[in-house]
Amino acid sequence: MRDLLAERLAGYAPRQLALDYPEASVLVPVTNNPGRPEILFTLRSANLSTHSGQVAFPGGKRDLSDPSLEYTALRETHEEIGLPPGEVQIIAPLSQVMSRYGILVTPYVGVVPVDHPLTPNPHEIESIFTVPVEFFLEDKRERTDVLPFQNHTYHVPCYRWGRYQIWGLSAVVLVDFLNAVYDADIDIFEPVKGG
Repeated sequence: MRDLLAERLAGYAPRQLALDYPEASVLVPVTNNPGRPEILFTLRSANLSTHSGQVAFPGGKRDLSDPSLEYTALRETHEEIGLPPGEVQIIAPLSQVMSRYGILVTPYVGVVPVDHPLTPNPHEIESIFTVPVEFFLEDKRERTDVLPFQNHTYHVPCYRWGRYQIWGLSAVVLVDFLNAVYDADIDIFEPVKGG
């Protein structure tokens, strides 16, 4: 899995946003199951002040003491789901995205073990779940959300996996990953034809 991701992301140029905002980073964790890779997500606790009860990638705000955003993603992942940094193989960053709360988020694709025990931090995370990559490649979206940002309108898919809805910022990052690695050709800048 690592070789495939490294090969596909080697020529990828992530979009950098020249904005002076507080920074955060997230991990896009892909399981090291070459036959059926999955993407790991978290459901944030309903008690949190922002993004409560939403599906998200593990991650969070950069601390002043964090030497890099990659370090932030690994530190936050460890805090949120109990996955040690040594168990993650970081491959490459994806395009930066801006949250509606004015946070500049840098996602990092990383390969994670399929069998490492994970423990949600009860103060931040309600549950942890995985979704096969192939499910997203079929683009069985539940709906398309129209999200205005600056001078653009984004047409962002919302996917349902059991009781979980993957939408918003997480879906924007997910689509960037699917397009970069799997040539999914999901265009969030154009309305979906026939939908």
